[in-house]
Amino acid sequence: MIIRSLLRNPSFLSSFRRLPRHRSPIIPLATTSLQRPPPQPPLLPKRHYAAKSDVDVIIEELQELYATAKDEFEIAQEETEKKTVYAADDRAAAQQELAKLKEAFRSAVEEGGDEEVGKEVTRRVGQRVRELERAVEAMEELAKED
Repeated sequence: MIIRSLLRNPSFLSSFRRLPRHRSPIIPLATTSLQRPPPQPPLLPKRHYAAKSDVDVIIEELQELYATAKDEFEIAQEETEKKTVYAADDRAAAQQELAKLKEAFRSAVEEGGDEEVGKEVTRRVGQRVRELERAVEAMEELAKED
């Protein structure tokens, strides 16, 4: 109702007519730039990365074996804590994977031929192998108590 009365009032409508209309600026075509974009800097030559060293290849193999052994240990630990019928088989699988890891680790350290490679492998992987070995032993002790 109020809106209708305002729209019918000529003085109200005339106030809107007095407002300036906004117009977008007109840019003449002659002033626009049709030039090419600036040239791009030349591409840098491809960088050639160094190939993996013998130590890195051995470490990757040991890390894969460690991941598998740790997964088996975690499954066996869970089954042992729950005292399920699968616990003994899972502990055996964890022991088997740990044995594979220890053999590969021993082989890399002793039979690698290069003393520096052996030191580097021991430095980067040795602690994890020992920790997993102790954890599996503790799990076996826990299973014997039950």
